[in-house]
Amino acid sequence: MQKRRTDKAVLIYICLAAFLILCIVKFDAIVWGAGRLWNVILPLVLGMGIAYVLNIVLVRVERLYFPRSQNRFIRSTRRGAGIVVSILLVLALFTLVGRLVIPELGKAFGVIGRSIPVVFDQAADWLEKSGALNASNYVEDIDWNSMMEKVMEVARSGIGGILNSTISVVGSVVGGVVNFFIGLIFGVYILVSKERLSSQAKRILRAYLKEKTVKEIARIIRTADDTFSSFIIGQCTEAVILGTLCAVGMLIFDFPYAVMIGSFIGVTALIPIVGAYLGAGLGAFMILTVDPLKALLFLVFIVILQQMEGNLIYPRVVGSSIGLPGMWVLAAVTVGGGLMGIGGMLLGVPLTATAYKLLRSDVNARNERKDSWQRRAPSGRRQRPEKRKE
Repeated sequence: MQKRRTDKAVLIYICLAAFLILCIVKFDAIVWGAGRLWNVILPLVLGMGIAYVLNIVLVRVERLYFPRSQNRFIRSTRRGAGIVVSILLVLALFTLVGRLVIPELGKAFGVIGRSIPVVFDQAADWLEKSGALNASNYVEDIDWNSMMEKVMEVARSGIGGILNSTISVVGSVVGGVVNFFIGLIFGVYILVSKERLSSQAKRILRAYLKEKTVKEIARIIRTADDTFSSFIIGQCTEAVILGTLCAVGMLIFDFPYAVMIGSFIGVTALIPIVGAYLGAGLGAFMILTVDPLKALLFLVFIVILQQMEGNLIYPRVVGSSIGLPGMWVLAAVTVGGGLMGIGGMLLGVPLTATAYKLLRSDVNARNERKDSWQRRAPSGRRQRPEKRKE
């Protein structure tokens, strides 16, 4: 029996080593194949994400749809009506954001675009007046004929690139819309039969894994579900609160572009920790073009508001719900953003919080077992007795 287990372990290690060698030798082909596979399953992954977000709303809608009624019609239509209402609520939320926030964001970017040349002109005038920049010397040294030839060459070569880029963008947009609708349909199918899918998954796991392993997997899934749902609800709530407080405070203190900057900060606040500061930096730049003193006062106002939000709002709305200390939130945002950009910033916090909860639970359980054994052991014996060889 022992020899058979040893042979099995050796065979597993040999297979793992062969797999690693294959991955190293055929790395480019594996990356290409993984990219192709991702493009194929992207609508399904998107559908699972849509189903998860809609399920957060669906659970609450079903609780309000005559939960105690035993009427056959109501019970048979509860799931379908809940899905329809959930989709309508999410669409209404996105429509509201689109009608209120996106126009203000467009105006904000327009103001920034118009302000950049003004700031550069002011900086150039200041440098020229201070003697740090003598523009006439630079102008005289420019070879205008050579510069025009380079401009025309770039323009001729760029026309084809512009056409190719336009076709690529249109194709990406069409592909994105198609993937979204396929994902939405797939997500609806998941919601309709989520209990049956859960039961089938449990049966498959129990058929191939030990009962202890199945329970551990179920615990991990429950922890991840609680963390992600709490994070999504809390982060959206916190972004709305922060954007509203910012806009109201700016109106009270008579800062320019109050609604624009408040809307922009509300959107960027969806990114934990750093999002609000990103919005504040762009808002300060917008105010700087109008009144530099107010831009400085705005930064002071944002710092105070962020301190209030970080100590009063975020711990109660998001921090306590995901159970992750602020240091690890910042680390998750930094690492996630470096690996996957904005998506990594959004997913990094709940993923880290899930790992943190699981690790904390395992550490506590191990320490409790050790403490319990030490309390039961005799005072003079702290070493675990060796098992007698038979």
